[in-house]
Amino acid sequence: MMAATAAGAAHAEERRINVDATGTVQIAPDMATITLGVTNENAEASAAMQATSDAVSKVLARLTEMGIEDRDVQTRDLSLSPVWSGRHGQNGETPEITGFTASNRVFVRVRDLTQLGKIMDAVIQDGANDFGGLSFGVQDPNPIEAQARAKAVGEATARAQQLAEAAGVTLGPVQSISEQTAGIRPMAEMRALSMADAGGVPVAGGEVSVSVSVSMEFEISD
Repeated sequence: MMAATAAGAAHAEERRINVDATGTVQIAPDMATITLGVTNENAEASAAMQATSDAVSKVLARLTEMGIEDRDVQTRDLSLSPVWSGRHGQNGETPEITGFTASNRVFVRVRDLTQLGKIMDAVIQDGANDFGGLSFGVQDPNPIEAQARAKAVGEATARAQQLAEAAGVTLGPVQSISEQTAGIRPMAEMRALSMADAGGVPVAGGEVSVSVSVSMEFEISD
């Protein structure tokens, strides 16, 4: 009897339909992040660092003038490294330090995209010569994720219903559901959104997409 009961339970447990689906929502970005910095080389370590520090101070002051809040600026890395000559031993040269390179990079969040091109142009003029990237996003992704989640659940439910109809069975209630947020990423096909109408570095914001994937398990009802 115990064996029969276990076999019956196993059979009941197998009467499931499992589906995966992804919901994606495209939206125009309302925020950009830039990694920028200053790099200088000099025969003296102190001179290289001083020149870099002076330029970064000027850049930070300009960012403040243009409305960037302190919470949106963060030092990413600060480095000082030697410049070697003859380090690979070519022509019998003795490796020696001929100078130093100082670098200071900061992470900047721009919440007003209409100012993005002008900000980038201004910091370049103030001495920023090291750009580590530009990315777009949304300040509050929660409502967009909710839309993507609803689309994913709807798609998964529709697929499960199609499978049930094709198999000639009746779709039962949901038994389990799990999700995975794919995050925010730029769209491959970007629509033109100029950020440089008032002057500055031309930038296209395009669209970003927010995706949520779900895995759902449905019972098969008789």
